Amino acid sequence: MSRDISRPQSTPQLDPDKDLLGRFGESCRPPAQNEADTDVADLLAGQHHTVIDYGDMIRLAIMVTPKGGGGVRDQAWETVSMIRQILRNQKQPMVMTMQTVFVADASDVPAIKRLFEAYFDEEMPLTLFVVQPPCDGAKMAVEAWAISTDTVTVGFHGPHLLTVEHDGLRWVYASAGAIHLSDRSAYEQGVEAFEKLGKTFTAVGVPFNAVARLWLYQGGITEEEDGIERYRELNRGRTDYFKDVDFGSNPLVNQTVSGGIYPASTGIGTAEHGLVVAGLAIQTEREDVEILSLENPQQMSAFDYPKEYSDKSPKFSRATAIRMGDYMTTWISGTASIVDAGTVYPGDAEKQTEQTLTNIENLIAADNFERLGWPGAGATLQEFAKIRVYVKHAEDFEKCRAVCERRLGQVPSVFALAEVCRPDLLVEIEGVTFSPINRSEKVE
Repeated sequence: MSRDISRPQSTPQLDPDKDLLGRFGESCRPPAQNEADTDVADLLAGQHHTVIDYGDMIRLAIMVTPKGGGGVRDQAWETVSMIRQILRNQKQPMVMTMQTVFVADASDVPAIKRLFEAYFDEEMPLTLFVVQPPCDGAKMAVEAWAISTDTVTVGFHGPHLLTVEHDGLRWVYASAGAIHLSDRSAYEQGVEAFEKLGKTFTAVGVPFNAVARLWLYQGGITEEEDGIERYRELNRGRTDYFKDVDFGSNPLVNQTVSGGIYPASTGIGTAEHGLVVAGLAIQTEREDVEILSLENPQQMSAFDYPKEYSDKSPKFSRATAIRMGDYMTTWISGTASIVDAGTVYPGDAEKQTEQTLTNIENLIAADNFERLGWPGAGATLQEFAKIRVYVKHAEDFEKCRAVCERRLGQVPSVFALAEVCRPDLLVEIEGVTFSPINRSEKVE
């Protein structure tokens, strides 16, 4: 099956927005070998990507929102074509590992899925379809991750499981598939999803305590079942599953942290009832790799929330930092305008966006890492590889985007319409930073 999707026309601008840990110099664009290498599809997509350069390995964070209009098939083709060209534009051969597809209408998923399966064939990345309409009116948008393959082995193990191995490290991406509403409660959906996710990880020898990052996409997140919000019931299901998982027993976890040790997580609403759960795990025997659960001193830890917010508190860390030698990846959980345990600036999306970014800034700051036992570590808002911004009301989109652009600069991003986990929250932001550990002193 052919993967060559192309139409001749002029080359769009494909230089990266950011070059993190970079060794590319002025540009990561390899010289064109012939005219065909610079001819691409008739692309009008809003594409943005970050190159994370480890020397012998390259990772890409890619965000694409189609701009050419037309039906969903046109927009899906445009998206795939742009991703294809970004991958071909790199110095090393690349392969996709995971993508999240934000769709405006659930009925469009089958058409998008067919095109993706035809293009990727046996190298289909782990793909999540989430019914969260892009804020700019597009029918779809994609967040994608890719990795170079010169020194990396990528294993495709079916639609819900993918492995990446490099230099003694193993990353495992898994999903539970879509759990549809049927006649099951939010609690039952949660338990079923985590049980399926656990079995998927187990299929390649990964215990659940190796999971560092989770994503939970829940339909009707603030709706009530028998007088209880669905998100609270999902948290009850997660807590009951986690009672048999000792994340602190993971040999990679920093043991000096007191309190809860849980994966970073996002729990966000979708426009379709049901549940989609996915996770990322890491395994290694390398001694220079360590995992740290991050908490924000300005916020109460989610797992300590009082019962007024959930009968069984949400079991996640504000972020998970993974140190690999002299570099660090920090996965920031879904973050909102919460100080201590309460919502601040209710009704004001602009101020909530400001507070959310301030919360993230404090969370990943060097002094917070030092407080938790990692001197020399830390990141800034300028070291984001990508962000997602979930906006509750379409009319707040431009205000939220303006705040993000002012404080973050040019960063690959997707803005999607979604219910946040509390009725008075209007914005939620998650992201990933990549930063060197080379500040005042290295982590011992």
